Amino acid sequence: MDEFLPVNQTPAPSAPEPQKESVFKKYLALGWEIIKILVIAAIIVLPIRYFLFQPFIVKGDSMVPNFHSGDYLIVDEISYRLSSPQRGDVVVFRYPLDPSQRFIKRVLGLPGETVDVKNGKVTVTKNGKTMAIEESYLPKALATDGTAHVTLAEGNYFVMGDNRPFSYDSRRWGVLPEKDIIGKAFLRIFPLSTISYMARPSY
Repeated sequence: MDEFLPVNQTPAPSAPEPQKESVFKKYLALGWEIIKILVIAAIIVLPIRYFLFQPFIVKGDSMVPNFHSGDYLIVDEISYRLSSPQRGDVVVFRYPLDPSQRFIKRVLGLPGETVDVKNGKVTVTKNGKTMAIEESYLPKALATDGTAHVTLAEGNYFVMGDNRPFSYDSRRWGVLPEKDIIGKAFLRIFPLSTISYMARPSY
């Protein structure tokens, strides 16, 4: 015989389906694992990004032929906390006359030296000894235009771009204080065909 419920009586609520509850817990656990991974990654990556290494994209042609606009570099920020910049280092720095801008140039003159730029040549003098800077990384036909004569005080550097005719550098705006140096370019990772370590040239 068929059974009928009284007019005002409704069926009792059914119990939650165990399968749906299990799926919810599964997704909740997965979400929590993802959050933990992201937090751990941030703890590891952020100090590296802000205190050890920093990406830098070259803009402009002041470092041609050795660096081109669009090159993606990794800048070493830790080395200069342990030692000073050396001649030949390619450094990224805050432009002294406008710290909001970032420049990339090569170190040629060191503290205590007198730098002379004339007749297309660069020489440095220290303790009465003068040395001509022989730059094997520049095309032989490329002359260094302009003139400069500056004696560098402690903590000051003389920097120039490799593309001498088109570089706005210490010949025009003066010396680079060490406090404005962010770090040195030590690795080029893009374009992929030019991946390379930035070795310091010998003089």
